[in-house]
Parts: sequence; structure tokens; C-alpha cells
Amino acid sequence: MSESAADRTYQVVVNDEEQFSLWDARREPPAGWRPSGFSGGREQCLEHIAGVWKDIRPCSARPSADGRR
Repeated sequence: MSESAADRTYQVVVNDEEQFSLWDARREPPAGWRPSGFSGGREQCLEHIAGVWKDIRPCSARPSADGRR
């Protein structure tokens, strides 16, 4: 019996540019991504990402505290 996407457990992963994504919790994240520490159902993970990822620009494209990139 195959597991549906709704029944699957996901983990929220993040890369060095502070971009977030979902990843199957049973698998290791791909190269360049690491677990963020949050896991749950698909909708829970998407809600978590929406709450923590306020600036979707990659880190390298955001202005720094002193106004420079």
C-alpha cells in the first residue's frame, strides 16, 4: 500500500542562502540543504515556512545591516 502525500511526514530544510523547502523526512536532504528542525505534515510544514521565511530573496541578494549587499 503506497503512502499518500497527505499521510507523509516532511521536514523543513534550508540552504546556505536561507531558502526553505520541504523534504521527505525519511530521506537525507540533498547536498547543500540541512534540516531546519521542524517536521510534520505537508500543510504544517508549509505553514511553518510561511511564518519564518519573510524575505524570500536569497541571502546574497538582501541588503546588509549597513545598507550594502
